[in-house]
Amino acid sequence: MTTPDVLVVGGGPGGAAAAHWLARDGADVLLVEKRRYPRSKTCGDGLTPRAVRQLLDMGFEFGDEVHRIVGLRAYAGDLVMELPWPRHTIYPDWGATLRRADLDEQVARLAVKQGARLVEGTEARAVVEDGRLVAVDLVADGATTRIEPRVVVVADGSLSRFGRSLGAHRRRDYPYGLAVRGYYRSPKSRDGFLESQLDIRDAQGRSMPGYGWVFPLGDGTLNVGVGVISTFRGWKDVNTSRVLDAYLEQLRDPWELDDEGPLEPPVGGKLPMALSVGPRAGANWVAVGDAAGAVNPFNGEGIDYAYETGRLAARYVLEELADPGGGHLRAYARALEDAYGDYHRVARAFVVAIGNPHVMRTLTRVGLRSRPLMEWVLKVMANLLEPEEVGMAERVYLAIERIVAAGPEPRVRR
Repeated sequence: MTTPDVLVVGGGPGGAAAAHWLARDGADVLLVEKRRYPRSKTCGDGLTPRAVRQLLDMGFEFGDEVHRIVGLRAYAGDLVMELPWPRHTIYPDWGATLRRADLDEQVARLAVKQGARLVEGTEARAVVEDGRLVAVDLVADGATTRIEPRVVVVADGSLSRFGRSLGAHRRRDYPYGLAVRGYYRSPKSRDGFLESQLDIRDAQGRSMPGYGWVFPLGDGTLNVGVGVISTFRGWKDVNTSRVLDAYLEQLRDPWELDDEGPLEPPVGGKLPMALSVGPRAGANWVAVGDAAGAVNPFNGEGIDYAYETGRLAARYVLEELADPGGGHLRAYARALEDAYGDYHRVARAFVVAIGNPHVMRTLTRVGLRSRPLMEWVLKVMANLLEPEEVGMAERVYLAIERIVAAGPEPRVRR
């Protein structure tokens, strides 16, 4: 196995995107995936318009196996509102769902079409001397091959063992999420809306911490999951499996779930949010996607930001290859802050606020009675603001603060 210019560690969205754009522009790229495709991932399998835009740019074909999504259906108890994706000058006005087991392999093959080499079933281990990445050992079938790439793109997900070996760590004062999901049969899997529930109740009608989602996959199945954010009161004591069971009971009639239960055991994972992982670049490496904590705190979405950060990293890695030692990889880390810093600052404040049950109840009660407010909330939470609206995220958050400050039963102007 010849040493490449760039080694990409991890064949998920961030790694595959980085490999695609690097190879397209002539870099010698080796993409290494620890497991073999197809492999399942703990994910909602939803693609927002931001993710769709990145996939279209890479030449992804949205065939019959991809289920198109027209918007979001939001619930809070008995209140419900359906919101189509907003029209946008940059992003399409539609989303999609597709299992990660299928999606990741297809995008990795797009990178191969551009000239990247793909090796599956191979673990990459960092060789660090005096705090510097000097080589990488590739381990497969009991054999080890040592290579010395000029640059490494770290894209091995939220646990990022490779990144941790380089000193990357998560900021403890930043929020992160815990989520669990499973697949269930439903005759309504062709529904065109993603669904979120902001008020999950147990059998006794008591409110449970966390939120739930239903993502119809169009193939006779649903991706159903629940999540809790570390800012929620008592989150350390939350058993997400119990919350999922309670949520499934709420869904049984409206989604016509049978007694079969999950098609495979539900799985869970952690979501590092708001660029909480750092450093995100070193002398000869950069981190992308979940390995950089690039998950949107507003909605837990990470696929689109993995594609975007992988693409952004490719640009700076190419500059580093052309001008070694020119500080281009550090510039990538600054570019991440420029692109997402202000948005994540507002998002962090938002998730701290909704960690208060009173705030969450007030917001959902008021929001789901005000369509104009919810339309803006959707644009902000999905990060679908127009360039001239970049300050709107903070304005919406301040509006939420005013709503909550008005008291438990604020009056709503319709």
